[in-house]
Amino acid sequence: MSSPQSRPARADTLVVLDFETTGLSPNQGDRAIEIGAVLIEQGVITASYQQLMNPGFGIGNFIEQFTGISNGMLAGAPHCAQVMAEFADFIGDHNLVAHNASFDRRFLDAELARLRRNYPGEFCCSMLLARRLYPQAANHKLASLVAFKGLAHDGVFHRALADAKMTAELWLAMLRDLEELHGLKAPSFQLLQQISTSTKAALPRLLRQQAAGR
Repeated sequence: MSSPQSRPARADTLVVLDFETTGLSPNQGDRAIEIGAVLIEQGVITASYQQLMNPGFGIGNFIEQFTGISNGMLAGAPHCAQVMAEFADFIGDHNLVAHNASFDRRFLDAELARLRRNYPGEFCCSMLLARRLYPQAANHKLASLVAFKGLAHDGVFHRALADAKMTAELWLAMLRDLEELHGLKAPSFQLLQQISTSTKAALPRLLRQQAAGR
């Protein structure tokens, strides 16, 4: 649903998003129940968006316990169509980041397809990028990486805006490490996509070449 951009985009200016959902797959009828996102501009979080949304049916006990979102909370929330139309406007033409981005992208694509809306930006996965930059981490779950990097947080997990904010802080930490440890100042978004999909064996050469300007 995204299209290639004509020029390299900044990796420090984009939208970081997170969905809470009724299940794992929109192809199986699952829907989004909360969206949280932050806008990063030139390395600074400048705006945020958060909204519960009513999927039109009740959620199960597991999802309620996992997220802390109840059917009562959703009953008074606006329907998905209204929220996703607002969120498409929030995205604008920015590139997108999510932790385990394939999951969030599936739901973003499915919800916007219902509205016949799309987005011009591209996705990068902070989890895949972290796997390449921090192979020594115990695992690459968001909470584990936040602890690994010593990032500040309020202890809330599995709510969309809290997770989006933590993902944004992790993303900014990875940008700092790319500059301080690998000499990559102001890398492009496309380069971070390339790093995230690089093999472990190819990564050192890629980083050296980019630092040398080749």
